[in-house]
Amino acid sequence: MAKKKIETPATTEEKIKEAARKVFMRKGFSATRTRDIAEEAGINLALLNYYFRSKQRLFEEVMQEKIQKLLGTLVPIMNDAELTLEEKIEGIVSHYIDVLSANPDLPMFVLNELGKNNFSIVKNANLDKVISQSSFVKQLRERRNDLNPVHFIISIFGMIIFPFVARPMMFLTGMTNEKSFILLMNERKALVPVWAKAMLKAK
Repeated sequence: MAKKKIETPATTEEKIKEAARKVFMRKGFSATRTRDIAEEAGINLALLNYYFRSKQRLFEEVMQEKIQKLLGTLVPIMNDAELTLEEKIEGIVSHYIDVLSANPDLPMFVLNELGKNNFSIVKNANLDKVISQSSFVKQLRERRNDLNPVHFIISIFGMIIFPFVARPMMFLTGMTNEKSFILLMNERKALVPVWAKAMLKAK
């Protein structure tokens, strides 16, 4: 006779967060009810409220994990004094494409929630200071002091993120499909650094 799996507080909490990830990504923060998350997790609403007192708290915890996944290795790459500027670019591009390939709906979700002012976590992260004071920006200024680092940074991230934002339209028009999109993104791991290096040379 098979033993019944015993739910621990840790597994119950993770089950709730996994359900929240799915529901928030599918419906967005405003349209999501805690009851929706409870149903997705297969638990009663009282149990969800026991672990997470509010939808806002659950949302912030789930999003903190998403942001950590995006930035957890990105910031260390940007501040690694042992890496050249070119090596930093290659590392940033490879990491970001890997993360977004595993979470292809994340960019559109983040953009939608930012538009609704639901990302206080981002505001409190002081990313402007983290990036502007990084060794990446210092190296960039040394290489091209005539180039505003903001232009360079948004160009790189635009080349990485936009394909994921445009992904639904690309699928709809037949420009690509799931399999070929993955191949395209793997190709961009090599191409985006080439384009970025060309920007460093052009004047």
